[in-house]
Amino acid sequence: MPILEVTGLSKSFAGTPVLRGVDFSLDKGEALAVIGSSGSGKTTLLRCLNFLEIPDGGVIRVAGETVFDSARDAALAEREMRRRRLHFGLVFQNFNLFPQYTALENVTLAGRLLARENPEFSRRRAELFARLDETARALLDSVGLTSKLNAYPHELSGGQQQRVAIARALALSPDILCFDEPTSALDPELTGEVLRVIRSLASRRTTMVIVTHEMQFAREVSDTVIFIDEGVIVERGAPEDVFGKPQHERTKRFLERYSE
Repeated sequence: MPILEVTGLSKSFAGTPVLRGVDFSLDKGEALAVIGSSGSGKTTLLRCLNFLEIPDGGVIRVAGETVFDSARDAALAEREMRRRRLHFGLVFQNFNLFPQYTALENVTLAGRLLARENPEFSRRRAELFARLDETARALLDSVGLTSKLNAYPHELSGGQQQRVAIARALALSPDILCFDEPTSALDPELTGEVLRVIRSLASRRTTMVIVTHEMQFAREVSDTVIFIDEGVIVERGAPEDVFGKPQHERTKRFLERYSE
């Protein structure tokens, strides 16, 4: 059974369709690369998966659980939306770290807020927070930032900030980790260090949806590639097929532009 199933996902803004009945699935441990031109709907797809936008139509299932069905979920309560969002972790283009918190605090913040909802929080506060700190330290170590635990975002390079953001997204053990063009705000020298972390996650079979404009990286790291154009999946398949022998003329034109 796929860990993620998306059926008929649609979203419009001010009457303009951005997603038009998107269907795809993803197995546990697979990496899915989403490619397409700016404005094609890639970021909106991730925002709908993470409930930063509420889809107008469609169904989203995670591990067999229906986490969104437009027939019943048009107006989700904020608390319920937060609960469903825990299935996904999202790494933004521009890091979105809290400037007033250290790297360690940025990674532990969401867990600390959730811990306060635990009925035994007042009695077990020290234990819960210690466990969160231990997890955060291990995650920051895994992305090569052991020496930066107490650094603030302004004291970190862009690549280091994005690695903190990746650790933060992993901190709550999401079923699916999503990346929204994770290197677009970085210069070429810093891009490599972030891509190395994502490659490492792929080698450990982390389930990922990666929106990227790095075509060679998408080809190397993904199990499946989908090409979106004007809110529709035009082509999908193994990376060697989509990049090596695309079937649709629109896909060919898009990839030719990147190889020029």
